[in-house]
Amino acid sequence: MTTTAPTAASATTADPRLKDTWLTRQLLTLVIGFVVVAMLPFLLGEQAQTVAVRTLIFAIMAVGWNIMSGFGGMFSFGHAAFFGIGAYTGAYLLVEHGISPWLSMIVAAVVSAAVGTTIAYLCLRYRLAGSYFALATFAFAQMFLLLVQNLEVFNKTEGFNVPILPRDSWSMLQFEKGSANYLWIPLVILALAVLGTIFYVRSRAGQYVQAIRDDATAAASLGIDTMKYRLIAVAASCALTAVAGVYYVQYYFFVGPEQAFGSAVSVEAIVPAVIGGIGTIWGPVLGAAVIGPLSEVINEILRRPPAFLEFLQGSIGLDVAVYSVILILIVIFLPKGIFGTVRERWRK
Repeated sequence: MTTTAPTAASATTADPRLKDTWLTRQLLTLVIGFVVVAMLPFLLGEQAQTVAVRTLIFAIMAVGWNIMSGFGGMFSFGHAAFFGIGAYTGAYLLVEHGISPWLSMIVAAVVSAAVGTTIAYLCLRYRLAGSYFALATFAFAQMFLLLVQNLEVFNKTEGFNVPILPRDSWSMLQFEKGSANYLWIPLVILALAVLGTIFYVRSRAGQYVQAIRDDATAAASLGIDTMKYRLIAVAASCALTAVAGVYYVQYYFFVGPEQAFGSAVSVEAIVPAVIGGIGTIWGPVLGAAVIGPLSEVINEILRRPPAFLEFLQGSIGLDVAVYSVILILIVIFLPKGIFGTVRERWRK
């Protein structure tokens, strides 16, 4: 009588302890979060909904930045370049040629990915890493800012004003003021971005780029094409950031050089990821959920302070100072970000 040794696959199926529940947990969290946020238009006023939309745009940018800088380990301080490419591509195609923003998102994603991979290739080819890589990305963002400010085709410093239609139009992404569609659309984009990140992290490309981030020399010695997998991360990051730029224009009906390529835009992509937790799935989303409303709350308190803080009313720049202090405290006491720190303490 002969016996057949069990295969690895059959052993995995037979032992429930070996079943991977990570993906199930992530997808369940995504579905629950999507449903909760989708209900917000029925609960929030118009001003609060505007804050929620801006927060979703921040979250999309942060998720995009995190793919390249968190999982890929290539810290970018110039993501305004890719946000701006998306914003100006969408605005130019719509204003000058009447092209739908839906199509503009695809075009902007491709253009931004191509520009981003070219920049990253040049930086990596000439061995720019760490702070040098970050400075290089910042320099390219500033270069794009200067170019747009001086090119007549992009209306120089005047930027683009999106023509407002007299009726709702799904093809042009214009709806009645305060419409829930303005929140649901970026929510769907964010959900798809997070879903893509979940599967990317589990994929060979995602595993390889994290190995390269941790030790590029060791990864290369194992035969991993470090340049290829880094550029894949960069392309995905830049494409997603450009989509956020296209939607920004459609929501605010205007874009200028500073709104698209200013250094503050790069900060808006970085801060949520840093506060939430770099290199995690949910860190950028959680960080954006904290940072977006926080700035509005601080501004509201300083505009209408309680009686014991009336002396602060009208102080110029105080909102930025308070905001900065709060961020510094979060970084000091939660060095791995909110999500990263909570996850680490939970596991202990």
